[in-house]
Amino acid sequence: MRKHCAKFYVRKRYLLLDFSHIFTDYRFTLYIEGVTMQIGYARISTAEQNLDLQKDALRAAGCERIVEDTISGARAERPGLASLKDQLRKGDTLTVWRLDRLGRSLRDLIDWINWLDERGIAFKSLQESIDTATPGGKLIFHMFGALAEFERNLIRERTMAGLQAARARGRQGGRPPALDEKKRKLAVKLYYEKEHSIAEILDIVGISRSTLYKYVRESSHSTKYR
Repeated sequence: MRKHCAKFYVRKRYLLLDFSHIFTDYRFTLYIEGVTMQIGYARISTAEQNLDLQKDALRAAGCERIVEDTISGARAERPGLASLKDQLRKGDTLTVWRLDRLGRSLRDLIDWINWLDERGIAFKSLQESIDTATPGGKLIFHMFGALAEFERNLIRERTMAGLQAARARGRQGGRPPALDEKKRKLAVKLYYEKEHSIAEILDIVGISRSTLYKYVRESSHSTKYR
């Protein structure tokens, strides 16, 4: 009696079981725990560029898989980068050709490095010779994090100082009102008189429908517009 055995193929940390020679289209993949990988990420910003330089460098660095993104100026999504969060496992290494391939800003870059660090995933950048699996690499990113925090504090302090200076001159922060008091009263008065359609009121006063209804709601709690 002939025995039917499954065909299996080992691809790094994935075990592919194929029963299609026994049952039609019956195959599945098992994840092998504990096997780590070095995964590369390559990105270009315009159609005129190509990924060859980055991919060659990533392969030379030992990347077994490379995830790619081609980003146009009108499209901010990076589906390849987003998919890495499903592919990376503890003990893996994410490698990029240059730091700006991973993050569009310092804050974005720091967020990504923190996400990797929390999950036990190392990070390498080839051009800057950064490897967070080493003490020197971790030190560099701690410094980046400190600089990002320093920048946020500076922005916060400048904003607060500007608001305080404005208040000292009798101005309040925030968006200026759309209409002065006189026009607000006119808009609400026309609404309650019901002699004009909403479209006519909006045209007369020069405001949007949502702004008119906001003034009407405010008037229901006060009589100053009546």
